[in-house]
Amino acid sequence: MIQRGVDGVIEYWGGVARDVTDRNHMQSELLRQATHDSLTGLPNRTLLLRNAGDALDRLRGTRESVAMLFLDLDRLKDVNDTAGHDVGDALLAQVANRIAQATRPSDVIARMGGDEFVVLCYGGIDEHTALELAERIRIALSGKIMIRGVELNLTVSIGVALADSAQIEGTASSDAALALLRNSDEAMYTAKRRGRSRCELFTDQMRAESTDQKELAAGLERALANNELRLAYQPIISTHSGRVVGAEALLRWDHPTKGRLFPAQFLHLANETGAIVPIGDWVVEQACKETSAWLAAGLVDRMFSVHVNVSPRQLTEGTFVERIVSTVRSVELNPQQLTLDFIEATLNDPESGTVRALQALRRFGVQLALDDFGTGVSSLTALRQCGADVLKLDGSMARSLGIQGDDDPIVRAIIQLAHSLDMQVVAEWVTSADQLHRLRLLGCDMVQGYLLGEPLEAGTFATRSARP
Repeated sequence: MIQRGVDGVIEYWGGVARDVTDRNHMQSELLRQATHDSLTGLPNRTLLLRNAGDALDRLRGTRESVAMLFLDLDRLKDVNDTAGHDVGDALLAQVANRIAQATRPSDVIARMGGDEFVVLCYGGIDEHTALELAERIRIALSGKIMIRGVELNLTVSIGVALADSAQIEGTASSDAALALLRNSDEAMYTAKRRGRSRCELFTDQMRAESTDQKELAAGLERALANNELRLAYQPIISTHSGRVVGAEALLRWDHPTKGRLFPAQFLHLANETGAIVPIGDWVVEQACKETSAWLAAGLVDRMFSVHVNVSPRQLTEGTFVERIVSTVRSVELNPQQLTLDFIEATLNDPESGTVRALQALRRFGVQLALDDFGTGVSSLTALRQCGADVLKLDGSMARSLGIQGDDDPIVRAIIQLAHSLDMQVVAEWVTSADQLHRLRLLGCDMVQGYLLGEPLEAGTFATRSARP
């Protein structure tokens, strides 16, 4: 407040002052927390996209490019499970430092969450430079690393995507930034599918494949409701009697435009989207119904068991065990006439509940089969701990019998070990008489493969498998 005299001269003035330093500091801190990762201090997804949008805005009308490098550490979950989350967090902080040392001062490094990092590059960047930078980062993040006394083997998969002025013409910068991020993410997943610990550049072919996969995933969600799914059954033969003692239920998708699709073409999408849960329930129910019908008609004997593949995603569902039990009881099937095939990776996370679910189903009477044995790095451990009734040898082992002289003793040792654990052994992919002969001599209990029978529709399978 100001007080002036009659001559206009200020006689006195007064005011109130308040220290807003703490408030401003708090606002700055809240803003920093909203735009930065708490563990590494790096920009987060929000700030990354904002910076990418600004960079793409400056790009318009020039001949420059903007690049994004999407990094994903390979198997960080294994580190958290075996060494603990404290070691995992320390590893992420170390990774952030190594990325900073391998990149240019002008590059923006962000952490997207989990084990994913992104590097935004602009200014003098082109396809060759971006790939060279990605490879430098990959090398910096590869090899053995000591974290808190724990030695870890680190590898990373990197996807690279670029955008130029022509590609973003007519597109809002925020939308172009999201598209660039998605493209680099897609390239990273391609790197993982092609073996991990590598760099891949996003291409027009990847864009077409990505669009096709999205359309396929959308169609898969409708496939069950539209009655497009089918089961085919491949016979499992006893090596002792030559009789059909089981069958593996194999999923087929009669796509309205693409024709018949096989699991390798769509099952990964079912797992990613969660559609595997209702589809898996349908497969179990259908297989149990058709097995029950074959038994009632006397087409298979009472020792017959139908094999159904289940994924880790299904086993982690809280009510999976109850649904299996309800299905078996509703069709009045003996629980032993259903065998659930699971892969070794299912056992990797004991905290997920999958092991408990498998044990509960085995107590109910359902048989368990450890599938694709011989492909995992901890197969002997899995064999001892899985508590399965059946061991299914991976097809690559049967296929190589007789080709390399040391294969027969290895297969014999696995069969003997399985027998010592009260497990029967099934050999898959049997395609020649010589393989079948060798497997009989090695003591294998059951076989399946195109030599013995191709997958057939339910009606045809029942007719050809009918007991004499």
